[in-house]
Amino acid sequence: MSEHHDAELNFAGRMGYGDYLALDRVLDAQHPLSDAHDELLFIIQHQTSELWMKLAVHELESARDAILADRLPQAFKLLARVARILEQLNGAWDVLRTMTPSDYTTFRDALGQSSGFQSWQYRAVEYLCGNRVSATLGPHRHRAPTLARLEAILDAPSIYDAALVRLHAAGLLADPARDWRAPHVASEAVVGAWEQVYRAPETHWPLYELAEKLVDLEDYFRRWRFNHVTTVERVIGLKRGTGGTAGVSYLRKMLEVELFPELWQVRTRL
Repeated sequence: MSEHHDAELNFAGRMGYGDYLALDRVLDAQHPLSDAHDELLFIIQHQTSELWMKLAVHELESARDAILADRLPQAFKLLARVARILEQLNGAWDVLRTMTPSDYTTFRDALGQSSGFQSWQYRAVEYLCGNRVSATLGPHRHRAPTLARLEAILDAPSIYDAALVRLHAAGLLADPARDWRAPHVASEAVVGAWEQVYRAPETHWPLYELAEKLVDLEDYFRRWRFNHVTTVERVIGLKRGTGGTAGVSYLRKMLEVELFPELWQVRTRL
């Protein structure tokens, strides 16, 4: 007797697995522009990364809103999920690194000016985490809906701004209200507030856990950036990026960007 004897086998006129997931559209979304064997890998790696980033944006916005509404346990669950999403994104570099410089040169010219620098969802993740450099809106100004989406994120608090609102509500920090669009500037007051949290975890447990969830998130984010620069150097060396960036030297500069600077600075104090 077949082990599948209870499975539904006739889906004529009914919604099945492929219908629900729109797999015809997803699996028909890969259109290599060359005959190179490795171009399919390149396309799928970036498309799957964009899918994970779509989920990361969804979870980060929900986590930010939960923190602002003082629903920290819900935020912790969402932030833990984002860290795991970043783990998946990190794993994607491992697959892409199987592509050698020789492989990449077989189709690189077909990419034209397209570049990961133009990923609006990556920009959304950075903006939501607090790395707000308005100049990076440039590549998206020709697409009104995308620009509006990013502008809306910039007009609201970042996830770190939301955490500082909670420090204020606990009486540990002055009102952090500011121009949300501006980059966060590290301050002694914020380091001092986090220091109080870390010196008395039992007294400030929810804030203590929030701090560690944010550090965990940035830890995974740093690994993603490091894997990115290592992969790029392994595949193209120090050549310029397809989108006109300086390639590896630009990516190395990005390694120095801290999303939650005071949470790292406070560790030296303890």
